[in-house]
Amino acid sequence: MFKKISLAAVTFAFSATTALAANNITWWHGMAGRNGEVINEVAQKFNASQSACALTPVSKGTYEEALASGIAAFRSGEQPNILQVFDAGAATIINAKGAVIPAEDLITKAGYSFDRGAFIDGVRYFYADSEGKFVGMPFNSSAPIMYINDEALKKAGVEAPKTWEEFEAIAPKLKEAGYIPLVQSQLTWQFTENFFSRNNIQFATNNNGYDSVVDTKLKVTDPNLQMMFEKLKTWKDEGYFAFYGAGWNDNQKVFEEGKAAFWVGSSGSFGGLQKTAKMPFSATFLPYWGSIKGAGTNSFIGGAALFAMSGKSDEENKCVADFFQFLTSPEIQYFYHKATGYVAITKAAYELAQKDGYYKEKPVAEVGIKQLLLPAGEWSKGYRLGFYPQIREIMEREYGRIFSGETTVKDAFETIDKEGNELLARFAKTAG
Repeated sequence: MFKKISLAAVTFAFSATTALAANNITWWHGMAGRNGEVINEVAQKFNASQSACALTPVSKGTYEEALASGIAAFRSGEQPNILQVFDAGAATIINAKGAVIPAEDLITKAGYSFDRGAFIDGVRYFYADSEGKFVGMPFNSSAPIMYINDEALKKAGVEAPKTWEEFEAIAPKLKEAGYIPLVQSQLTWQFTENFFSRNNIQFATNNNGYDSVVDTKLKVTDPNLQMMFEKLKTWKDEGYFAFYGAGWNDNQKVFEEGKAAFWVGSSGSFGGLQKTAKMPFSATFLPYWGSIKGAGTNSFIGGAALFAMSGKSDEENKCVADFFQFLTSPEIQYFYHKATGYVAITKAAYELAQKDGYYKEKPVAEVGIKQLLLPAGEWSKGYRLGFYPQIREIMEREYGRIFSGETTVKDAFETIDKEGNELLARFAKTAG
């Protein structure tokens, strides 16, 4: 699938030939800080590798702001060539009529072969259509994993759990040892969307929304999901789980400070955590419920994908295809994996990292990939739901009310179900 990229010829500076390239293409994204810097480095590497195309990355703020900017620009005919869209926004961009060219079509039209099987299984389906054709090109991909405070486990004399039943059994010992047993940073992605995936339970009708937007409905009143949140509420009341609101860093901070035994976070947080954690740490898979039949399947990715916007010349589209080929080459994927902590999205890049001995040096960096490579289930490929960023906001509001004692788990999920399904019905009218 991928052509060999010679990194010996690649530098971090834009070359003179790149500056004079015939075809200028733009890439709008929603990343800042070090991740934004790495995007610039990837673009510089691409520009230095050839002279036909010049790629310019442009930060548009947050994920949500980048999506809103891209949609508005498309409506005014001023869209970029490439738009980064986060997981929850996938249905919005895919169902915006005529907005994007499927990545797989773009690549094959440019004369490249395309092998879906070259991608890690937990990556390949989320931004594809119901038949498996890639609509978006997976980019910064991550998995929700459980980070481990090694000192806490040693002090409590326990081992990391594989199931939530095992966590429940060791939580009292961790508390007695002076630690908060569990914190997490995104209840929607980690304990809702990937709860369905890890436990192989249907999240929404119409094949989790992949088959049609018409009459798609959430299945959040599933008794297993409600059981999970009843447990979380009980664990919070007993001091086994702490919840600091919807802010990602608010929940991560107590783990970084060595106060929590386990933190469910993103595999993409590994790079930063190496610098901020005040204690030795390791990681393991996101637990599942052993009591649920068929549980233990793979999770699906978080993060974002790159979409090729329509309305551009054949020459510019060829440059986008060239860039997607460059981006998914083993060497560039390995570079991006090491520089950010996001998973390598292809099997070849993963094998390159293994061969290079990277995981012997940094075993935590492999955990997310291994979780994505677990056996798949019928319901572990992801979801495709419209207005999903707004649905997540409803979930976050109701989850906050659960833990503050303002509502019951049952009532909260009935509210999420009602308001979420109203949004899905509205989206169906918009997309239709």
